[in-house]
Amino acid sequence: MKTSYYLTLFAVVLLSACGTTTQVTNFWRTPDAPQKTYHTIFIAAMVHNVGAKQSIENNLATAAQSKGYKAIKSGDIFPPNFTKENVPSKEAILNRVRELGCDAIFTMAVVDKSSETRYVRGSGPYAPYPAWGWYGSFWGYYNYWYPTMYNPGYYTTDKTYFLESNMYDAQSESLLFSVQSETINPNSIEDFSRSYTKSLVQALERQGLLK
Repeated sequence: MKTSYYLTLFAVVLLSACGTTTQVTNFWRTPDAPQKTYHTIFIAAMVHNVGAKQSIENNLATAAQSKGYKAIKSGDIFPPNFTKENVPSKEAILNRVRELGCDAIFTMAVVDKSSETRYVRGSGPYAPYPAWGWYGSFWGYYNYWYPTMYNPGYYTTDKTYFLESNMYDAQSESLLFSVQSETINPNSIEDFSRSYTKSLVQALERQGLLK
């Protein structure tokens, strides 16, 4: 019974560590959306890390293309060396986007992040008899609990990233929809990017904006 429990626990931990989870926390869409069909989306991940920007834009572009849209990534058009002092003018960016035939602009930004440290106790989970077989005899009970009482806990830090994703009409610049989401403890940039994209696509499908 003890061996079976640890195998089950190991499987749960392993599965939970396999991928990052992104959760949509809020979705807003304009009630005054233009009566038009969009075909080409300009995708701009507004993050400083070049690798993260490329990964996010690549995954978003792949998802858009799989739904029948043409996708143009900002990293392929504008050099990834913007600073507060050398950002191109509004006219330069919008004119270039429109020259490329984009009728929609999608932006993604990390708007906030937080860290929280918590204590994880070392002993195993508690459940009263007869849920677990080790209660049936003295040695079963003693052999299970004695080692866990000397198994120290540890501190871990959870990191949460708060994201905002917006879609704009490229001509009027009006906001079409906005999605707020959060990602906790991403395993890697690529894993985060895939999780974020999957969660976003599912949210758009639920809203009827993607088929």
